[in-house]
Amino acid sequence: MTVLLVVAKAPVAGAVKTRLCPPAEPAQAARIAAAALRDTLDAVAATPGVVPVLALAGRFADAEDGPDLAAAVAGWPVLAQRGDDFADRLAHAHADVAGAYPGRPVLQIGMDTPQLTAAGLAAAVRRLGAAATDAVLGPAADGGWWALGLRDPRQAAALRGVPMSTPDTGRRTRAALAGRGLRIGTLPVLRDVDDWTDALAVTGLAPTGRFAREVAAVRAGEVAVARRTREAARPGGGRR
Repeated sequence: MTVLLVVAKAPVAGAVKTRLCPPAEPAQAARIAAAALRDTLDAVAATPGVVPVLALAGRFADAEDGPDLAAAVAGWPVLAQRGDDFADRLAHAHADVAGAYPGRPVLQIGMDTPQLTAAGLAAAVRRLGAAATDAVLGPAADGGWWALGLRDPRQAAALRGVPMSTPDTGRRTRAALAGRGLRIGTLPVLRDVDDWTDALAVTGLAPTGRFAREVAAVRAGEVAVARRTREAARPGGGRR
């Protein structure tokens, strides 16, 4: 049975999704991040035949919508992220899962692709289990990657030394895995949410989830501000 590993950061205002500001305020950006994570957790929970595990940086007790997030992972193993940088934390998370679930493959995702569905995750798990495949990599539209699957999760040590969050991260990750002799399958390209343009685009792909509702709330606020600005600019505007 494959371990489905979600690597996430507690959505604390001012510490997550700061590139959504503006138009979002820090607390709104954190609520958007919380909604993206909750949508992701729901998709994982609905994926058949996997063991869900969360590797968390920070504490839900400090986060926006923390109680709801904690309830969503009730019964899940929750690992504290550890390491000097993001690549190191990813490698440690895979190693920790390998220790807890020896011999099981791992498919790792993040919290920035709330358009993920249980069907899409199940397809990725099947791709990892295909013959002549040691690893799978899901490219992101910005040059990074949204998913990494490994038959032997200890091979995630290859991530150390790969710069994360760059336009070259995907290519360099693939090269690092190939350098270990791994046979790599490719998953569909997805767009992850980094900035407001991404948020709007992903909302169009998943218009009914929590993420879309939080983005819509920010947009509604923008419209209200623009309306008040127009009214104030009219002759006699603002008078009562």
